[in-house]
Amino acid sequence: MNREEVFNRTALLIGRDNLDRLGKARVIIFGMGGVGSWAAETLVRSGFSRLTIVDADRIALSNINRQLPATTSTIGEVKVEAMKKRLLDINPDAEIEAIHDFYNSSTQDRYVLTDFDVVIDAIDSLSDKALLILEATEAAAATAKSERPTRFYSSMGAALKMDPSRIAVAEFWKVKGCPLAAALRRKFKKSGEFPARKFKCVYSDELVANHKDANELTDHTGAMTYNKVATNGAMMHITAIFGITLASLAIREMVVSC
Repeated sequence: MNREEVFNRTALLIGRDNLDRLGKARVIIFGMGGVGSWAAETLVRSGFSRLTIVDADRIALSNINRQLPATTSTIGEVKVEAMKKRLLDINPDAEIEAIHDFYNSSTQDRYVLTDFDVVIDAIDSLSDKALLILEATEAAAATAKSERPTRFYSSMGAALKMDPSRIAVAEFWKVKGCPLAAALRRKFKKSGEFPARKFKCVYSDELVANHKDANELTDHTGAMTYNKVATNGAMMHITAIFGITLASLAIREMVVSC
């Protein structure tokens, strides 16, 4: 692949040195759903070429309305494998590690987060998300003064939203109007365990109820629900912007002044 030609527009905007910096950075993304999949593609199209993607799910019919790798021809495929194929189609020279796995208390030791320049949380499960926040902020704190600090970004709830103009970025403790952020803060306060470092979140303060005329359907394609209490409505024009915004945080914080 002619990297110089493919990323010419990126280099014109951020410079060749910064493009090289992005290409060398190591990124891990937890969750390849409606948010994480768009974050991964944005990073690869922007010049990042060393990604680890983690998700335990397979593509289901109910994913098609918002998840990047979900099409009628990919139903039943492992999400991370479908995403790896797509990302390598964008950049055949990229190093993409696809891990078909959960992130939870049983698997957390498999991931050395300090090995990564960027950690992105796009997990649905409250308990697993809380654990990742604790571990990733610990890694960020431990590497804060090193030459290669670990940067951490997290997605709050992207379901039950319709207005993309209300999507914003804030430090976790300053996120307002997001039930998921509120639930996480309650969980941390109850356990007495708190994030080791401040971190940025993508969120929206909008809250739309599930429509009264819609019924939750059972998906028979092998998808998992990650211990969700309920299935909530979500659409691509929101989830994709969440993912793209997460990627933009990594891009902008890694680029030395243009």
